[in-house]
Parts: sequence; structure tokens; C-alpha cells
Amino acid sequence: MKIGIPKEIKNHEYRVGLIPSSVSELTGQGHQLFVQKNAGEGIGFSDQDYQDAGATILTSAEEVFAQSEMIIKVKEPQLNECSLLRPDQILFTYLHLAPDLAQTQALIKSQAVCIAYETVTDNSGRLPLLTPMSEVAGRMSIQAGAFALQKSNGGCGLLLGGVPGVEPAKVVILGGGIVGCNAAEMAVGLGANVTILDRNGDTLRQLDKQFSGRVNTVYSTHESLKRHVLEADLVIGAVLIPGAAAPKLVTKEMIKAMKKGSAVVDVAIDQGGCFATSHATTHDDPIYIVDDVVHYCVANMPGGVARTAAQALNNATLPYVLKLANLGYKAALKADKHLLNGLNVCHGKVTIKEVAEVHNLPFTDPLDLL
Repeated sequence: MKIGIPKEIKNHEYRVGLIPSSVSELTGQGHQLFVQKNAGEGIGFSDQDYQDAGATILTSAEEVFAQSEMIIKVKEPQLNECSLLRPDQILFTYLHLAPDLAQTQALIKSQAVCIAYETVTDNSGRLPLLTPMSEVAGRMSIQAGAFALQKSNGGCGLLLGGVPGVEPAKVVILGGGIVGCNAAEMAVGLGANVTILDRNGDTLRQLDKQFSGRVNTVYSTHESLKRHVLEADLVIGAVLIPGAAAPKLVTKEMIKAMKKGSAVVDVAIDQGGCFATSHATTHDDPIYIVDDVVHYCVANMPGGVARTAAQALNNATLPYVLKLANLGYKAALKADKHLLNGLNVCHGKVTIKEVAEVHNLPFTDPLDLL
């Protein structure tokens, strides 16, 4: 198969769809790889590294899209990239379509086969291609929160872990999944006072055992969520409904009632965000203030640690890329129900219920298109 890796164009996005070691795996199995010039330069992978792995370097994204049967990316395609897609071409990347009608419509128009990393599942019901970036984003969220709490950034001037004789900050994490667990590990390591809210009793028991009582676990109700948010110095939004828009758990009224100089980090912003006052920001301009609360809502957080993130992502995606390349998308999707769950748009049809519902579009069973 002819496989293309364009350079990412989102603000400060240096990750790359395939790193040289992944390219080598694919060329070793007889596939042709086309890599856009300087695609990996931002994280230390030169064009020569890709050529040594057997890839051909092309100057522009237009050339990469034109010559490839499958496009491997990291972030959702921007509208100008969507226009380069063609019928039956495979796109394999993060899509996050629930909060993005414009991209959804552009992919429908393209007639391409669009498979989203974030909705591929496994036998345990987990999201294996979202997990590595959730781990990265969860750990980064505490760094971002510490940054937001600095007085120079509009925060109240708290050090998360405090110092001897001074109380640590109170960190409240909404959601005890991969993001929340990793955020808790970092916050506990810094010495913060950490509370995790979740509605799954088994998750809370597991977290209590994992942290040996070093975090407070609370069943999430409207009352308990409001109480802990209003007491918090830093709130991490770590909720996820696979494929769907994130629920707005924290209202404008709650934000207004929070402590002056407190901070929120919305890791769910890729799916629309879980704070009513959230809107996506960039690494160039990551924070803004609403009602004296500092908001950090960068939509591609792992891009800030792009080398680590790209390597972690490739570790997870490569087996699926190989399956699609070796079998073709029809056979690969028919053979693997979990990869089939990643199919979001195909031949102009929406094939994931959550996206169809949120955008009021018709849903088509993906098997009907294969």
C-alpha cells in the first residue's frame, strides 16, 4: 500500500503520524511510504532518518495526499487538508468529530474512509489508541495547572505542594479514568491535596487501593461536585464519553463562585470541554481568565511534549496501521470489530451513532458500507 505522512499544521503541533522506526516496519513489509519534507524535524527526526527507513520525501502535503492510498496523521485534518482527501482514500488519525460539525461535513463531502484513533476499542472496552495520549495529557494537566496558578499568569500564587508549614493546594479531578489517574499520580507526587470524583464505584475502589489512601475518592453527584469545585484551587476536567461531546459538568455559576485566582484545566476540550466557560486555546496563547478563574484549554496538550507523545502514540497505532496496510481497509475492518468501532465516516456516511446524534445527521451501520 502507498502510505502518506503529511506534516502537522495545527498550532505548535510537532508530533508526526509515523516515526522512522514505524516507517521501517512498513517498508520492510513491502509498503511504500511518502513523508512530507520536515514532517518530523520538530521532534528530532530528519528527512534523512526517514529516507534511511525507506521512505520517499515529498515537498508538499498536496503531493503526499495525491500519491497515497492511506494518510496517517495525529491531529484532526484542518479544512484545507480535508479538501485534499478523495473517495476511498483511508484517513487514520484523531478526529474528535462530536464538537466539530464543519470537519464532519468536510469528511462526508470527501467520500473518504475516516477511522478515528479515539473510538477504536479493545476486548476490555478500553480505548487503546487514546490511552497513551490520555496518559500524557493527564500528567501534563498538573504542570499546566501549576503554571496557571502562578501569580504572573493571573493565578492566586499557590505552589501545588506547599512547603513545610504551609498547606498544599487542593486539586480536584473530575473523572477517574486514564487522564484522571495520571493527573492524580503527578499531583500526589508534588504533595498536593487530591480529590477524585467519579460515578463508577469500582473505579473509586480501584483508585483508593492504587493510591493507598493518599487521594480522597468521592462519588460524583451534583451536590458533591459543586462543593468540591468551589473548595478547589485547581480543577482538572478529565471526563470522557467515547465518541460523544463531553458533558458540561461545571456551570458558569460554579465558575463564578470559585475562589479568586483558582484555575481549571480542561483536558476534555478536544471533545468540546466539560466546563461551561471553556473554549479551545493554543500553545501560543494557552490561558484566559473568566470571573477571576484562570482557564487552560489547549486542544492538543500532548503536542507540548511532542517527542514523547509521538513515540507513545506510534507504539499503540503501528499494529493497526500494519493491519490496514496488509489487508486493506475492508478486510481489516471486517476482521476486527474493535478497529471497526474506529470508523466514523465512510463513503459520505456517518458511521458512529454519537456523532450522528449530536449533529442531527443520519447514521449508517458501518457493515452496510463494507
